[in-house]
Amino acid sequence: MGAKKKILVIEDDKDYADLVKLVLETDAFEVDAVLDSEQAYNKVKEYRPDAVLLDLCMPKLDGWAVFKQIRADKSFKDMPIAILSGKGQQLDQMVGLHIMNADAYIAKPFGKQELIDKTHELFKRKK
Repeated sequence: MGAKKKILVIEDDKDYADLVKLVLETDAFEVDAVLDSEQAYNKVKEYRPDAVLLDLCMPKLDGWAVFKQIRADKSFKDMPIAILSGKGQQLDQMVGLHIMNADAYIAKPFGKQELIDKTHELFKRKK
């Protein structure tokens, strides 16, 4: 069995971050979280995750600004990023997937299995 895939959760709601971390760790991912969007990019550089799960609605820097910071760095341009958002409307998902080019869109609230499945799909798409 290979090394665990490293996931970074960028989510300002500690309870949500803890829940995502718990669910994904039970599915054999290594997970870390950052609650401060202004520190998110630095955490990506430090932790060097295999994928990021990113909330959009955060204080200070919103998720789109963090998304752009990560994508602007050539060393992370191919890293899968999934959007975690309470904005689950079809238009929001289309913007995330087709305009911003996120690799997945996970609308809150989500089920445990949906989170696990979509996280696994991130790595299938990047092969």
